[in-house]
Amino acid sequence: MNLSFLSEMQVTLSEYITGKQRFQNINKMIMFNSAWKEEAFECLRDLMIHMREIKASDIDIGGPGSKNKIWFRVYGIKKPSNDLPIFKQDEITAILLSILTDDQKVILFNNKNVDISLGLVLKKGERPNRFRGDIYYESNTLAANFRRVNQEIFSMEHLNFSEIIEKRFNLNFEKSGLFLITGITGSGKSSTLDSIVDMNNKTNHAHIVIIGNPIEYMHQSIKSIVRHREVGEDVLTFQEGTIQALRQDPDIIVVGEMRDPGTIATVLEATDSGHKVFSTLHTSSAIDSLHRIVAEFPPIEQERVRYRLADTLKVIVSQKLVPDKFGKLVMIKEVLSVNSSVQAAIKNNNIGEIYQMITEGKKSGMLTLEQDLFTFYKKGIIMKEVAMNYANNKKRINQLLAYSA
Repeated sequence: MNLSFLSEMQVTLSEYITGKQRFQNINKMIMFNSAWKEEAFECLRDLMIHMREIKASDIDIGGPGSKNKIWFRVYGIKKPSNDLPIFKQDEITAILLSILTDDQKVILFNNKNVDISLGLVLKKGERPNRFRGDIYYESNTLAANFRRVNQEIFSMEHLNFSEIIEKRFNLNFEKSGLFLITGITGSGKSSTLDSIVDMNNKTNHAHIVIIGNPIEYMHQSIKSIVRHREVGEDVLTFQEGTIQALRQDPDIIVVGEMRDPGTIATVLEATDSGHKVFSTLHTSSAIDSLHRIVAEFPPIEQERVRYRLADTLKVIVSQKLVPDKFGKLVMIKEVLSVNSSVQAAIKNNNIGEIYQMITEGKKSGMLTLEQDLFTFYKKGIIMKEVAMNYANNKKRINQLLAYSA
């Protein structure tokens, strides 16, 4: 699996050349010699094939931190592979540069980081497998992480949402509003969003615009026409993509991430104008999500933002992937379904009261993370210690566990 041309390549590379200059020299060599570039590309494909075989979600390569090994995350655990060879740093550099376009290389060399999406056919006759990649500098060398995007979309039944919440996600039942999927990195937010898009695509005649950075899963238009716009390739920013989408006659807009006040304000404007918008936040609970959105704005604007949020917000799903008893991961979620009481609490800045509303809101499809953890514990799917460790509200999970003892 190692590159056959490594020795020949290193002969022409002075040991005193480092960093960007070394990367550019390696780039010139693999661009001049197409056989070298193809071999480097095929080496990455082999790594991705192995990644799929061992059911890894992520692969990490390059940089001194890797100790020249290939690292995989399998069911939440990241460790180096003992089945793959050691890779020299120059090999990793050649492999990574072999997959980048000229524009992406310029971004990498200028910003010392580049986000990419990658489609690779891993087996003849298959549709391309998609990967989300981040290539970056570490100690003046190149390193990268690639995340494998699930090729199989989970059904809404698999995600185990209540019928009430499923209907709220469905354009046929609710035409407008803001719907948030939140969680830490690697919690499955993109997979949940893709399931919601897929459900709408199969059941509604509509126009769906997806703005992603990068685009992960490519939806085929079924009943809906589905547009994919990648930040950096098709549009400059999430905010610009959202503004442009409003002029494209959309029914549903999917904004990959609300990461700055400008994007949040634009998303609120889109929902104000009667559109249905789905987006994500890196927050661990519904309450944290509300605080995060409001806190992105100056104090003088926060009351106005709360009122707009109360009027447009429909559902927040905060999710985590937690280890089960069988060495795999299961999705645990908290669901807030906005009603008049929740709206009043947001407008009156009584956000802290909403947790109790979620606790008592089962008839509206709501549940707290602690209630969901407790359910999985009672079913024998997760350990008691897992329920305690992954809870946001430690006092509440302890009360639930004590009640069941």
